[in-house]
Amino acid sequence: MNIGIVTTWFERGAAYVSKQYMDVLNKEHDVFIYARGGESEGKSDPQWNLENVWWGKSFNSVTTKISIKDLKKWVSENKIDVVLFNEQHIWYPIIELNKMGVKTGAYIDFYTSDMVELFGSYDFLICNTKRHYSVFDWHPQSYYVPWGTLPELYKPRQNDKNDEQIVFFHSAGMNPLRKGTDVLINAANHLEAKEEEFKVLIHTQVNLIDFFPKLSDIIKKLIRVGKLEVITQNVSAPGLYFLGDIYVYPSRLDGIGLTVPEAISSGLPSIVTDEPPMNEFVKKDINGRLIRVENKKYRNDNYYWQMVEPETESLAKQMKYYLDNSNQLEYNKSKAREYAIEKLNWWSNANELNKIFKNTKLLNNSALKHDSLEKALRYEKNRSILYYVKGYKPYIKFKNRIKRVFGV
Repeated sequence: MNIGIVTTWFERGAAYVSKQYMDVLNKEHDVFIYARGGESEGKSDPQWNLENVWWGKSFNSVTTKISIKDLKKWVSENKIDVVLFNEQHIWYPIIELNKMGVKTGAYIDFYTSDMVELFGSYDFLICNTKRHYSVFDWHPQSYYVPWGTLPELYKPRQNDKNDEQIVFFHSAGMNPLRKGTDVLINAANHLEAKEEEFKVLIHTQVNLIDFFPKLSDIIKKLIRVGKLEVITQNVSAPGLYFLGDIYVYPSRLDGIGLTVPEAISSGLPSIVTDEPPMNEFVKKDINGRLIRVENKKYRNDNYYWQMVEPETESLAKQMKYYLDNSNQLEYNKSKAREYAIEKLNWWSNANELNKIFKNTKLLNNSALKHDSLEKALRYEKNRSILYYVKGYKPYIKFKNRIKRVFGV
């Protein structure tokens, strides 16, 4: 069977999700990648510019806009039988592939309340967290495939550091606000004021001072006194987890939270927000600790789940727990790794994935699919032009410049 995956395809979490799907499906099928636009692209990176990758037409946008003509050509030339869409927010491609008689599936991540019923347009859905599955279990071909990571890639590595100082590692990625990087910085500032011995290491793909201008003085102070180190660059898997002892992830909102199982598999006990899906991976006193949630609110884009506000004081308390129990660090690291091998092994968790792609049926005679496709078409026709304007890269660049100038 020829399987296509429509996805962003460069150094970021969503692409690594698609890559893990590709690795499993390649065992029994031929897999082809349609590299849709996004914040960037991996065409110049040999890790991403593979023989099976078709680079879609660029629209200078971070939206999931796709050239229908180009997509159809990709499907036809590669004789693709089934297409999996990874975080596809625009519905025209699904509508058009349905007309071609191509079986379509969705990796579930982004959806608003208005969009949930539109997912009946797909022939099958794959949910990698219990939280997502709870929303889509009504679909006749919806499957819960527990997320996992690659234990042979993400594994404990020897760190050459010479001191006994505990290092709290954090991955801020491309969206430090969503990942709670500011909460960690404030918690570190709190611990520094109490003269605790520790270090925070943040790996980010964006400039933190530009992103958090109001935290500029705190960031500079923590760096100056040796409590904070910031690495700003793209780093391929398995990343920089080996530089830390404890992983800290005070995320406000996540579809999966990929870095959490990666860190646990790398042997790092993890401090995460006590909210799904993060707390689906971390069990208190087994492989980590949980940060109390202060309040919740909906995001501006009306994402189905609310953003939470992790409590800074609670995070500082969980960090201090590991500082006070540093004599148990190696034991806690080994327990984290054991948990990952038992519960977070992608090869085991995704064991049924090939069967799902092979055995799910094309639902073209389904009243549910017919109604959903009609609703999806109306949804697109009623979509505001502002959606495309806000996703236009020059507009985003201008908005960020204003933010830096005025510190808002």
